[in-house]
Amino acid sequence: MFKGHPAGLFALGLSNMGERFGYYTVVSIFTLFMGAKFGWTDAEIGNVWGIFVGTVYGLVALGGFVADRIGYGRTVVMGIVTMMAGYALMAVPASGEWFVYLALGVIALGTGLFKGNLVVLLGKLYAPEQYKKLQDPAFNIYYMGINVGAFFAPYAAAGVRKLFLSQAGFTYDPNLPGMANRFLEGKLENAAEFLKLAQAQAPGVTDLTQFSHDYLAALTNGYHAGWGIAAASVLLSLGIYLATRRTFKHADYRGQKKVEGVAAVEIPRADFWRRVGALFIVYFVVVFFWVVFQQSGYTLTLFAKNYTQIRQGPLTMLFFDLPGVLSVIGGILGAILLVGRGGIKKRLIGVALLVGGAVGVWLCLRSYGTSNQIDIEKFQSFNPLFVVFLTPPVVGFFALLNKRGCEPSTPKKIAYGMFIGAAAYVIMVAGAQGLQSPASLEATGGVSHVLVTPNWLIGTFFTLTIAELFLSPMGMSLVAKVAPPKVVGLMQGFWFAFTGLGNYLSGKVGEFYVRLELWQTFLVLVVACGLAAILMLLAAKVVERAVKMS
Repeated sequence: MFKGHPAGLFALGLSNMGERFGYYTVVSIFTLFMGAKFGWTDAEIGNVWGIFVGTVYGLVALGGFVADRIGYGRTVVMGIVTMMAGYALMAVPASGEWFVYLALGVIALGTGLFKGNLVVLLGKLYAPEQYKKLQDPAFNIYYMGINVGAFFAPYAAAGVRKLFLSQAGFTYDPNLPGMANRFLEGKLENAAEFLKLAQAQAPGVTDLTQFSHDYLAALTNGYHAGWGIAAASVLLSLGIYLATRRTFKHADYRGQKKVEGVAAVEIPRADFWRRVGALFIVYFVVVFFWVVFQQSGYTLTLFAKNYTQIRQGPLTMLFFDLPGVLSVIGGILGAILLVGRGGIKKRLIGVALLVGGAVGVWLCLRSYGTSNQIDIEKFQSFNPLFVVFLTPPVVGFFALLNKRGCEPSTPKKIAYGMFIGAAAYVIMVAGAQGLQSPASLEATGGVSHVLVTPNWLIGTFFTLTIAELFLSPMGMSLVAKVAPPKVVGLMQGFWFAFTGLGNYLSGKVGEFYVRLELWQTFLVLVVACGLAAILMLLAAKVVERAVKMS
C-alpha cells in the first residue's frame, strides 16, 4: 500500500494535518460554542452551521479559479495564512455575533484557497506514467494521513475547555449552558431545577444571574482558547509545507505546460464537454451524501449533548481518554506487526507495542472510577480514528477484488458508499426510538430525561466512516483523472463546491429536526441518501466512459 509512492505524497499529507486539526476543532465545538455563547436555538445553530460549512467548501471553486491563473503552490500558501488569521480572530473572547461571522468568513476563504489546490498538487504528482496506477491508493493514504490531525483536535478542544471551567471552579454539565441562557432571557420554565444544578457547581449560590454570566463566560472562553490552538496548528502546517516543498515543487505547474514525464496533450472539444458533464453528474448526486455526513457537527452533536448518557463505566471511558485510546492503538498495532510478515526487528517492535499497550490499558482502567464523565467533543474523534484504521482494510479489499478481476468502478464505489451512508442513519433511527422530540426540550434548555448508550453514536460514526472511504478519496481521485487538464483546478474546486452545497443543506435538516420526532428526522436522511445512491448507480456507465477518455 505504501510502496513506490513519491515523497511528495507524505509531505502534502503532513501539510494538511493542521487544516484538518482546525476543521475538526470546528466540528467538535461549533454547535456547543454557538449555543453557549449566543443562546441560539437548535434551528438557528443549524442555519449558521450550514452557511459556514457550505461556504468553507463552496469557496474551494474560487480557490481553483485563482490557482489556475497564479499557481497552485502560491494559492496554497495564501490559504494557510488566511485560515490562520481566521482561527486567531475566533480566539478573541470579547467578540459579538458579527465579529464571529467575520472570523468564520476568513476561515472559509482561507480553506477555499488551500484545500482543493493541495489536492490538485497531489493529483499532478501522479500524472507521470509510472505513478498513474498508484493514484487511487495515494488518495486513500493521503486521506488517512490527514485524519491524524483531525483525531487530536477534539481532545485538545475538550482539554482546554475543561481547564478554563476548572480554573473558575466549575465542571461541565450539558444542562447548564441552555438553562443559563434561557434564564438570562427570562424564558426558563424550570428555575428550581436550574438552582439545584447551579448549587451543585457553586454551593450556596443564590444569585442565578451572576452564576449564569460566570458559568457561560468560563465555558465560552475555553472554547475560544480551542480556536487559538487551531490557529497554532495551521501555523505548523505552514512550516511543514515550506520545509518539504522541494518534494512536490515539480507538480506545481498549470494548464498544458509540458513537464518531465507528462505529455502536453490537447483533447477534442466534444471529449472536453463529455468529461465535464460526467463530473457534474457525480457532483450533483454526491451532494446528498454530504448532507448526511455533516450531521456529525450538528444533529449528532445535539444527540450527544441532549440524549446520550455521559456518565459511563471504565471500559467506555477508555475510548474517551487519550492515554487509553493511544494504549489501545499501540496494542492493536503491535498485534498487527506480530501476525504480519517481517523479520525479527519487526516482531520485536510488535511485542513492545503489544505489551506497552496492554500495560497502558491496565493502568488506565485502574485509574478510572466506577462512573466517569465523557466529553461530548470527543465523539468527533471517532471518525478520523476510524479513517486511519479502516483505510488499509478498505484499500486491501479493493486490491483483492482487483486481483480477481471484479473491482467495482469508481462511480460504483461512490454509489455503494452512499448506500452505506444511508445504513448509518438506520442505526440512528433505531437509537432514537422512544426519545423526546427536540421541540419538547427547547423550553427547558436542558437534556432529555431518557438517555441512551454512546454506542448508538459510535456505531453510526463507524458506518459513516466506511461510507466516507468508499466515496470521498475516490471522488477526489476521479476528478483528478477525468478533469480536462486546462481546468483541473476549477474542476477539483467544483467537487468541493458541490460538497459545500451539501454542507449548506445539512444545516437545513434543522427544519425537520425542530418539527419532527427525532427518529423521523434520521429517517429523512436514510431516504435522501438511499435515493441518491440509486441515481449514482444508474449514471455509472456515463461516468465510466469519461474515465476511459482520460
